[in-house]
This record gives sequence, structure tokens and C-alpha cells, in this order.
Amino acid sequence: MTIQEILPGVHHWTTVHPAIQIEVSSYFVVSARALLDPLVPEPEGLGWFDAQAAPEYVLLTNRLHTRHTAKFVDAFGCEVWTNREGLHHFGPEGEIRDFVPRGFEAGSTLPGGIRSYEVGALCPDETAFLVPGPEPALAIADGVVRDGEGPLVFVPDVLLGDDPEAVKRGLKAAYRRILELDLPFDHLLLAHGRPWIGGARAALGELVGADPGA
Repeated sequence: MTIQEILPGVHHWTTVHPAIQIEVSSYFVVSARALLDPLVPEPEGLGWFDAQAAPEYVLLTNRLHTRHTAKFVDAFGCEVWTNREGLHHFGPEGEIRDFVPRGFEAGSTLPGGIRSYEVGALCPDETAFLVPGPEPALAIADGVVRDGEGPLVFVPDVLLGDDPEAVKRGLKAAYRRILELDLPFDHLLLAHGRPWIGGARAALGELVGADPGA
């Protein structure tokens, strides 16, 4: 999919994930010089960034979203950030050995003023990011997904472990907590599915049983 500027300074593209063979979403926040869960865009390739603003950071919404991060580290020297609960996934003893990210605690402010919020439930390092700007957006990992232009949903029960209902209760509680903070977003940047532009607060509130205006 061709890269599109979906919000001022926020670029989105979808690419087929080489491991799971489905389209996933990646984002580039120009003001922060930050990539979120990146795969290399097609057909543009890494060269697209040479004509824009070279990325300086990769922010992972969970440890499993490294995707093509190593290619961006090699090409641009990007600094990688992931929730410290997922750091065991990297380095000499981990599954990913190409680079070692910097760890952050949920609640920290990351490069470019991007704020992190705890989600957990699916895995301890599941994190949401509030992307600042003239039209702020909330970036989320695997907790909520979307098929095409369809509604927000949870991933299928088969992917939620031994007690899917307990996981969904945990996700609902986590997103209700985020909504109760009254963060200034009305757009969602989904790692799995197309972004939800406009009305995202109400859509997320409906899914998790929260008052979106709380």
C-alpha cells in the first residue's frame, strides 16, 4: 500500500508481514522522527525516508512488533524503545539479537513527546502510545484490531490463551482506564487493521463498555 498522510505529520502504510502473511500497519510520526512497529513500506522502500525526514527512533507497542526494525537500525541508526517488561526478548539470550532496545516504564514520555500507557492483559509489555500533534492519536498494539473498514474487535479467542474471557476483561479494564484519563485523542493507530480516523474515542468506549466522554 502506498504511504498516506492520514493526519498532519502522521504517515501510514500496510505491508504483508513476512512471518504471518497478513497485512499489518506501520506509522511514521514526522515531528518525533519516530516509527511505530515498522515494516519497510512497499513499493517505496527505505529510500522514501531519504526524501522526507530520516527516522531516529523506533517505538514498539510490544516486543513482538519488531518486524523490520533491524533494517531501520542498519539504514538510519535508529534508537529502539520497548516496554522494559519485554526486554528479555532481545540481546544474546533473547529471540532478537540484532539490536538491544532501550527500556521504558509505562507512563513514561518517549522521544518526540509520545506518552506511553500500560495495557498489559495480553502480555506484560502491551503498551499504548499517545501521539501528540494538532490531531492527537492513540497507537495500540494487539489489544484491539480491525478487519478492513469494519468495527473494532478483540483478536479471536484462539489467540487469547487458556482463558480468553479473562484476557478480554483485562483489556476492557485497561482501555477504560485510558479513556478515563480524558486524553485528547479521537483517532486510533492500529497495528493490526486500518487506522480509525475520527470518532475513535466513541468506538473504543463502545467496545470496552466505557463512557467515551469520561
